[in-house]
Amino acid sequence: MKESLRMLIKELAAIDGVSGQEQKVVRALLPHIRPLADELTVDCFGNIIAVKKGGKPGPGVLIAVHTDEIGAIVKSVEPNGWIRFEKIGGTGDALLLGRQVSVNGHFGIVGVKSGHFMTPKERTEVKPHGDLYIDVGCESSEAVAKMGIRTGDQICQWPYYNEFTNTDLICSKALDDRAGCALLVQLLRELQGQTFAGTLYAVFTVQEEVGLRGAQVAASNIKPDFAIAVDTAAAGDTPDIDFIKELPVATRKGPLLQLMSRSFLMNPIMKKVMIEVCDRSGEPYQLGLYTGGNTDAAAIHLAAGGILTAALTIPRRYSHSPVEMMDINDCISSLKVLKQFIEDMGGFGKLAFEDME
Repeated sequence: MKESLRMLIKELAAIDGVSGQEQKVVRALLPHIRPLADELTVDCFGNIIAVKKGGKPGPGVLIAVHTDEIGAIVKSVEPNGWIRFEKIGGTGDALLLGRQVSVNGHFGIVGVKSGHFMTPKERTEVKPHGDLYIDVGCESSEAVAKMGIRTGDQICQWPYYNEFTNTDLICSKALDDRAGCALLVQLLRELQGQTFAGTLYAVFTVQEEVGLRGAQVAASNIKPDFAIAVDTAAAGDTPDIDFIKELPVATRKGPLLQLMSRSFLMNPIMKKVMIEVCDRSGEPYQLGLYTGGNTDAAAIHLAAGGILTAALTIPRRYSHSPVEMMDINDCISSLKVLKQFIEDMGGFGKLAFEDME
């Protein structure tokens, strides 16, 4: 399991798929999913919806992962070939200068003034992205056009993938949330030949990084009884974060069950269900608050008149950077929690909100 999960993460993370232009990721996922699903569709928005029927009556659960990544988009091309751009998603300006990027599949560099000619102020300041440009090695806008680059094309972080020596730590761009995509494919593999109560809707959403848009569309159409958003979340176990005061979440300690995010509070019914499932799985997990961001759970729980929703997230360091890092074992623990949820669905009774403590 570990090796197949690792290899699929590596494959998916290398693909360019900025929010709104996830087609390549979708095309790469479909051959993996098609043999595993009873029904498979791609809706007009771009979401992949794979249905797995359990064979026995029971509730429906939507498990969502998102296919998109943060990046940028070509805004204009100057006469001498420099490319100007706008950001898509939560890319920090401090992470842009001197970066290697992919512009519609072509190698490029976010230009940086020679260090020999920087003023003392320039050596320490963060330049806003509007003052930056991308160099794709062309001397004219016509040459850029001949490369097939034009306004609206996606700009991604150049794909690296690395593994740390003698550990299960991996590092790449777009682990948010290609790790979740690989995990959900692996869950479908694990469920082959198994009977369970209810129906699984494995949904690979689009445009999460720009407003959780694909999840809202999918959840409104599916109307499941339960939903779980599987994503990554920032970890607080680095020297630049106060672990106790700011973010008591660590890598290598299992998935984070988010009780609260920026726009989401877990319903007490779902909180009870998820904690019991996590305990029964026997896997390590963490309870915590994640006020620095959102997952698809924030959109799903408000859809279709309200859906009991959880956010199960994989801790990763260096969020929204080209060097996101996580432990593959946290992915495996997340997978086992999800499998436990599917196995337990037949026993989920009607829990009343007013009965919750």
